[in-house]
Amino acid sequence: MEATHRDPVWRSRADFIIATPIDPATTAVATEQLWARRVGERQFEICCIPFFAYNLALGDIVETTPEFMAERVIEQSGRYVFRVFLAEATPKETTTSALASLGALMEWSSPNLLAVDAHNEPLAKCIADYLQEQEDRSILAYETGRS
Repeated sequence: MEATHRDPVWRSRADFIIATPIDPATTAVATEQLWARRVGERQFEICCIPFFAYNLALGDIVETTPEFMAERVIEQSGRYVFRVFLAEATPKETTTSALASLGALMEWSSPNLLAVDAHNEPLAKCIADYLQEQEDRSILAYETGRS
């Protein structure tokens, strides 16, 4: 199975779609398509918030194989990724409004999986504090995009 991005946050910047393999131990997804902007022959800026790939973030520059599979990060953007898993009964608008008010960028993978981007460490700390508070109240579960 391949994960796709229907509404990448930097769609207007993107001019290419690359892919990255996903660890089969973490999900049934085998690869994730990533919207990207070509910056070299095999170098691309990530233009979406990864749903399943670890150690990749919006704005990272990656090098790909000749088949356009992400091989390694060559320049980190300094951005942070969170994955938020919302229960069926969770009022999604409340969560997304709160995250947006903090300054987060977001992409939905499914009705219950939200990828969240923070552009710097202070914002990431605010988002993590909010998400932890919500997790402590059993409203959601979350993880970071770093392994």
